[in-house]
Amino acid sequence: MGSEYTIRPARADDQPTLVAIVWKTVMASERDRDTLLAHPEAVQVPIEQLTPITACVADAADTTAGFAVVLPRPDGDAELDGLFVDPAMQRLGIGRRLVERAKELARAMGASTLHVVAADDALAFYRSVGFVETGVTETQFGKALLMRVGLN
Repeated sequence: MGSEYTIRPARADDQPTLVAIVWKTVMASERDRDTLLAHPEAVQVPIEQLTPITACVADAADTTAGFAVVLPRPDGDAELDGLFVDPAMQRLGIGRRLVERAKELARAMGASTLHVVAADDALAFYRSVGFVETGVTETQFGKALLMRVGLN
């Protein structure tokens, strides 16, 4: 499938499909499933974030495979606020391509570094695309690693 998908700017009308991808990912994660089912309000893809400047979508054939959201930070860097690939389409290079586009979005914002709060089950992936650990933070659902990648 590697080349049978495209990455395009996100649109507001993508929101219902993107929320469905987040839920598919949540339901595939034994670690997060019960917590997020107990707090469904935490599963959000704010429509105001779905702009060509801040988000991109991966389409494969006649379906949406995944998406990424990048937001500017007050310190001038950027945050990878969301990266989701439909569990049925993971390990096909889509996440890697979404990270590359996220880096482009972050550079366009003037950022020199892209940051992410990484779930445990995503650590190996983030390391494989160049992110390094920089610390630990407390999230609504427990501790998570802080990671970053330079954009030079």
